[in-house]
Amino acid sequence: MLNAGVLFSIPALISQGLEKLFTILRPLPSGYYGLHHIVLILCFMTLCRIKNPEQLKKYPPGELGKLLGLDRIPEVRYFRKKLKQITDQFKSDELHTELFHSWVEMMPEMFFYIDGHVRVYHGDLANLPKRFVSREKLCLSGTTEFWINDEKGLPLMVITSELNEKLKVAIEQAIPKIKNEITLVPKPGEPIFTLIFDREAYEPKWFIKLWEEHQVAVITYRKNVVDKWDSSMFHDVDVLVNNINVTMQLCEMGTQLNGHWFREIRKRSESGHQTSILTTHPTLQMQTTAVKMFSRWTQENYFKYAIANFEFDKMIQYGTEPVNQKLSIPNPEYKRLNQQLKKTREKKSRIEAQVYKKLIENDQVSSEQFRKNMSKIALLIEQINDYSDDEQSLLNKKKDVPSRITVEVMPEEKRYNKLKQESKKLKNVIIMLVYRSESALYNNLADYYKYRDKEGRELLKEIFTSDADMIPDYQNRTLTIRLHCLSTPRANQAVKQLCEFLNQTETVYPYTDLRLIYETVAP
Repeated sequence: MLNAGVLFSIPALISQGLEKLFTILRPLPSGYYGLHHIVLILCFMTLCRIKNPEQLKKYPPGELGKLLGLDRIPEVRYFRKKLKQITDQFKSDELHTELFHSWVEMMPEMFFYIDGHVRVYHGDLANLPKRFVSREKLCLSGTTEFWINDEKGLPLMVITSELNEKLKVAIEQAIPKIKNEITLVPKPGEPIFTLIFDREAYEPKWFIKLWEEHQVAVITYRKNVVDKWDSSMFHDVDVLVNNINVTMQLCEMGTQLNGHWFREIRKRSESGHQTSILTTHPTLQMQTTAVKMFSRWTQENYFKYAIANFEFDKMIQYGTEPVNQKLSIPNPEYKRLNQQLKKTREKKSRIEAQVYKKLIENDQVSSEQFRKNMSKIALLIEQINDYSDDEQSLLNKKKDVPSRITVEVMPEEKRYNKLKQESKKLKNVIIMLVYRSESALYNNLADYYKYRDKEGRELLKEIFTSDADMIPDYQNRTLTIRLHCLSTPRANQAVKQLCEFLNQTETVYPYTDLRLIYETVAP
């Protein structure tokens, strides 16, 4: 069967919470395709890198239908109709909460990484504010999603902003959600959990507030470091970063910021550069704090992988919906005046520099050249006076324009709205579930596939997109998945041992009584 290797993912999908989707989402209206069919198709599409329903037209519908125990998969228009029936239930937030609760219970330590990802929007249907997109090095229209991951980069939760709120706002929204789902009781004097993020949310006074009001610790980079610690204070420390032994030069001291004391840890590189880390965690060891901070790149790696493989920013459902009309936002008119003022001052400064240059030249030129220079200086001074008038005019206008307004005050034709969010939230649930399932299989390859670090995920992608025979035995209640040969002998050997591991789970195909048995035809 075409792409039947994707059935190797079912034990991992179930272990990561697939059945919660079947219980939380309501059954669909009566029809040939049920809720579990649509959910499984979404998971299989993501694992096989089929990026949207329209791409299903390239595959024989009967072959893919057999993966579901049916004679065919739904036609694209009907499939989208079924998707709309799911999104109209508005259950995505509940799904996020239930899955987050189940995943947090498996975590040995309460360390959460949070970072924003901007979904760039190139259409003209929605009117969205602009934000700087680091991967594009441009200010572009889009919406921001704040992802919470664990130390290994596994996704846990997504907070979708109304427009383009800052990371600090997202953290304040995330804290009560995280606290409600944590059952682990901390030791006296230790935080309930620790948040790790970059400099975007840097505000020392606010860090103290998080500790005093919520008993939440933070680890982040310190901004605006001007001093250097003496190199003799640093000493070598052996640490384990992403399963790799690394020797770091570390030093810890107390530092006072805004009237509050913090623990500051610095790492010194071979070139002498010092990276400063700030934390409010009272007991975490110095080397552990450094490892936690530098492990933040696992989240960046997750973003990169999801963008490349899962059509991370793709819209599922077209259309817009209004944002919260009471939401306070930066005034676009105020920002426009600020930008004009900045450009005016830049032009004025360039002309003033020309005047200064001419005045310096006057000490070393002839009398004829001196007169020409003074004539040019007079013209430049006139331009400076014009720019000064423009600058004062803009300053006067700014006085009458508030820096922040609510959305409802904006002119109707320029008023912000947002893209429909429910379908994207559902897609985020599927992406998290699929990535965690793929990662679970990837981690199990470590015991018998020495090329796992370089080729592990590529091997899994090859398995998911490979053909396999499906052999049902209704008398013994089994369904045998016999995978065809892969591209290399070492991949075939790894699959054999993966089959042994998966068979030990004794997984039953959802909504049937058939136990899955995994085999390979490779010699």
